[in-house]
Amino acid sequence: MTGRVVVIGDALIDELRDETDVREFVGGAALNVAVGLSRLGVPTTLIAMVGDDEAGSHIRAYLSDYGVELVATTSPLGSARAVSTRNRYGEPEYVFNEASRARRIRYGEAERAAMAAAPFIAISCIALDDIEQTAELAEALSTAGVRFAIDPNPRTGMMADRDRFVAGFEGLVPAASLVKVGEEDAAVLYDTDLATVRERLIDLGAHAVLATAGAAGATIEVGGEDVNAPVSALPGSIVDTMGAGDAAFAATVAAMVEDTPAGSDAWSEVLHGAMDVAAATCRFEGALLRQPSALKGIDMDLIGT
Repeated sequence: MTGRVVVIGDALIDELRDETDVREFVGGAALNVAVGLSRLGVPTTLIAMVGDDEAGSHIRAYLSDYGVELVATTSPLGSARAVSTRNRYGEPEYVFNEASRARRIRYGEAERAAMAAAPFIAISCIALDDIEQTAELAEALSTAGVRFAIDPNPRTGMMADRDRFVAGFEGLVPAASLVKVGEEDAAVLYDTDLATVRERLIDLGAHAVLATAGAAGATIEVGGEDVNAPVSALPGSIVDTMGAGDAAFAATVAAMVEDTPAGSDAWSEVLHGAMDVAAATCRFEGALLRQPSALKGIDMDLIGT
């Protein structure tokens, strides 16, 4: 592989609150994917908005620790922050600061050079309802001429206009080598079920669609065939589902960097591997990608205590 895979999207501070304390993690869907790729052995560059503030310093240090290069758009409002609490099902519910809601990525010389040199580009959680910004991304992708995957990852607290967001997303779908969508995305963006959205994305021209359905597992639809995988059965209890989707996306992208899988058997191997990684990630707090090997030699009864 030549060049570094480029991930484009959000980088922020996740502030987790519960009835006992407050904890902070460096996060953001795109940052999680970029770090996940690096942990899977894929050299990676993240293009994201990061403030020149204390939170931004934490984000930069975290990326450096995991070997991820950063090409940053400076935020005049400081770094993005998501404050999350857990609902009764254990899923995170978010409130975003002003920097998150006004997120902006610029595509200058450094960004375009990184994109043009990349073997693959992954996009996650960008402001697709910003018409100007989405047009800039589409033009930069077209100029780079690189295969790419996209996960719309809508956040209701960050999205200003759902119809514009869907239009921006669907404008990128026909050129995508992979589109990831989750059941929550289907509800937020389309008010319908995941299977219906998956069919719509294929009809729009997506080469492959990775549809994640939480406890129901996941499906990859490609070439008129469906490849399915259940949630992987690994030792230990589920501690945190926050990074599962990002981990599955990162693992799938990692498998596509050299070449797009051909045939249902190859895609099945990719999907089952992605589900293994997602399941291992859920055994730990936070969104840092974990591989099943991370569970070896650990007393699973102590995880999360």
